[in-house]
Amino acid sequence: MLCDLNGLLESPIVANDGETGRVRDFLFDDQSWRVAYLVLDMGNWLRRHDVVVPVAALDPPDWESKTVRSCLTTAQLHDCPGVDTRQPVSRQQELAMRKYFGPLASWANARFGMTSMPAFAKYAAPEGEDSHLRSAVRLMGHRVWATDGSIGQLRGFLLDEGSWHISHLEVGVSGWENRSFTLVPTDWVDQISWAECRIYLHHAGVTT
Repeated sequence: MLCDLNGLLESPIVANDGETGRVRDFLFDDQSWRVAYLVLDMGNWLRRHDVVVPVAALDPPDWESKTVRSCLTTAQLHDCPGVDTRQPVSRQQELAMRKYFGPLASWANARFGMTSMPAFAKYAAPEGEDSHLRSAVRLMGHRVWATDGSIGQLRGFLLDEGSWHISHLEVGVSGWENRSFTLVPTDWVDQISWAECRIYLHHAGVTT
């Protein structure tokens, strides 16, 4: 079964000590097409406070209740680092987040009665190459180009149920409201151009 990632936007996050925060965005790897981090708003009605949390600290989405549960406390979620999602996440940011969160295996141990957790300390971004992390929200509306021309605009991401893997893109192919759509397997994607706002496929055009 395929599940619409957009259905989780604005969904509540349930920490291990109660409900807190809302889902604002998803950071995924554009090679493996797996969601790596969620961007959460841990602020209040006066001030927005976005942080990133690795999916290793989260359960698979509960699609029936439209909620996501975490093994972290509200305070730990609130203290997670932020990230600039207005462009591809830099390799420096990604490495810094990995360093900040520490060995993710220790997070899984907490689910089985162990208490070892990563040390929430200050971190510095090291030098490095560009990352393949992308903002799902920022990618919405990008034109999708097949080898024989444009086929439409990206309007959604579909996950395999029970996982954080994006298996298909939902592409609007008809009219300014994109009422007709087609599903494009993510393994058809050749590259994503942030500058051109385009997603290029290594496949010919598809039909609705």
